[in-house]
Amino acid sequence: MQSNYEERVLTGDRTTGKLHLGHYVGSLKNRIDMQQKYDTFILLADVQALTTHFESPKEIEQHLRQIAMDYLAVGIDPEKATIFVQSLVPEIAELTIFYSMFVTVNSLRHNPTVKSEAAERGYDQMYYGFLGYPVSQAADITFCKATLVPVGEDQVPHIEQTRKIVRRFNELYAPVLIEPKAVVGEVPRLVGLDGKSKMSKSMGNAITLDASAQEVRDKIQVAVTDPARIRKSDPGHPEVCPVFTYHQAFAAGTSDEVATGCRSGTMGCVECKRRIAGRINELLEPMRERRVAYEANPRMADEILIAGTKRAREIAKETMREVREAMGLNYRLDYDEARD
Repeated sequence: MQSNYEERVLTGDRTTGKLHLGHYVGSLKNRIDMQQKYDTFILLADVQALTTHFESPKEIEQHLRQIAMDYLAVGIDPEKATIFVQSLVPEIAELTIFYSMFVTVNSLRHNPTVKSEAAERGYDQMYYGFLGYPVSQAADITFCKATLVPVGEDQVPHIEQTRKIVRRFNELYAPVLIEPKAVVGEVPRLVGLDGKSKMSKSMGNAITLDASAQEVRDKIQVAVTDPARIRKSDPGHPEVCPVFTYHQAFAAGTSDEVATGCRSGTMGCVECKRRIAGRINELLEPMRERRVAYEANPRMADEILIAGTKRAREIAKETMREVREAMGLNYRLDYDEARD
């Protein structure tokens, strides 16, 4: 697949489980739009999945295929986007090592995303790979010289870290790399069903993109609402209701009507939930239909990953040639003569 686009997008997900509605509003929706305008690269970050799942690596292959199905089901077009597997592009790992030589430990420790994720997982001591996750992500972005990176709000510090790495490399060696820009979705952070934190696989408060219609209804039914509202006739406060944020994210055209009904006590939580469950199912139904074809023939998805990884590898080799030349590491040895 050749590209005539002037700008390139890089985005992706760690292969730690199925994608959910938070991923959709935070990044996937942007990717679907961007693949029409930019040369789009989407990585399955299986190496970075090990930063938190190093004790269960056998699960990663299953998650990798699940997420690939999510991409294809949500509307990522393999004719317009390059979907590839991170670990099968070894140049990314090589670039990560080079960057790690001039990134300070303090800058990583003070990265707010790293700090919040470590606290969320209860890490008293951070593993080397977990702490260095932003460096690995910088290699993901820069190996293909991406200019735009669609992310959720919580990932913006990682992009800023990448920009600093690029500036430092170009100052030290040569202006080879490109500083990317973060592109945050219209709904940068979707609250979870528990109302306490963002929607998250690890928190168990998410609606996955492959959820059945009944699963959606069941999950919305138990979602937290305005705690001060006991009876339907009680005046509600939609601004503090997690379910209302779903109306804003997935049914913006009718959210004002829902807010008015809530505040006046003329619309109860049952009706509010019924409406948004229906709207979410309308969103997911085309995804369910597209998924059926790939689930019936998994080889189709594998072939897409093979083709995408091949293209990513070709571009990575060229970038590493330029990086090594800039660093003065483009020497070669004749191994036969060296042995003599």
